[in-house]
Amino acid sequence: MTQHSSRILVLGGTGKTGRRIVERLREREVDVRVGSRSADPAFDWEDPATWAPALRDVSAVYVSFYPDLAVPGASAAIEAFTQAATSAGVQYLVLLSGRGEEEAQVCERIVADSGIAWTVLRASWFSQNFSENFLVGPVLEGEVVLPVGDIPEPFVDTDDIADVAVAVLTEDGHNERIYELTGPRLLTFADAVAEIGAAAGRHIDFVPVGADDYAVVLKEAGLPHDDIDFLIYLFTTVLDGRNAHLEDGVRQVLGRAPRDFADYARATAAAGTWNADAS
Repeated sequence: MTQHSSRILVLGGTGKTGRRIVERLREREVDVRVGSRSADPAFDWEDPATWAPALRDVSAVYVSFYPDLAVPGASAAIEAFTQAATSAGVQYLVLLSGRGEEEAQVCERIVADSGIAWTVLRASWFSQNFSENFLVGPVLEGEVVLPVGDIPEPFVDTDDIADVAVAVLTEDGHNERIYELTGPRLLTFADAVAEIGAAAGRHIDFVPVGADDYAVVLKEAGLPHDDIDFLIYLFTTVLDGRNAHLEDGVRQVLGRAPRDFADYARATAAAGTWNADAS
């Protein structure tokens, strides 16, 4: 289906992927509604009363669930939202999902069984987690401590995710497709930190630790129990080697190779994000 002249709701519209999608859609003069708690109308995953106003007169939705489809309660929220979207007359759902997460795949099936046209974008770890999320602080401090070893990951750039999302939202031919989005090569977290250090011109240590020790560090930092459990799950279960392979979803949709982690690191360092005095 073609969405060129339709209103598109972008959930998580101020987040890492959502804000990039909103920017690109606006550049194309697509009618876009930002789905966030600060928007008007507001959208809040924890307040279903906000869903209907945000869905009004919308024909397509980019569905990014916060904090992640793998957390407890995500599938119930996705099922309720999908029903609300159906009732509102939405014709197309594009779901941002995670590779290797069984809970996320439950949510994928909910969307696929909704009766609405759908596409799933199943993404690997975001490169931007090192610059726009919980890892930026450790990078600035010069020491990244994580409960991971030598398992490689094909880090994907969120700009690539945004380009793919805009393409499937505005072009024909993507209904009932699952695209696995990865970068062009595998890197361990130690490799990624080393490339960041090289790009930033700074030495940054990578320190692998056990999951229990990492949980203590997070607790001392004041993270809620549920957030700690989720991060431990990601680092110990999802990063067990199940995703240590490349896929060509970016090329399938865009006809080009995905952005390399080194290119991301150089551009981010040039923007000053990892300057030691930025903290």
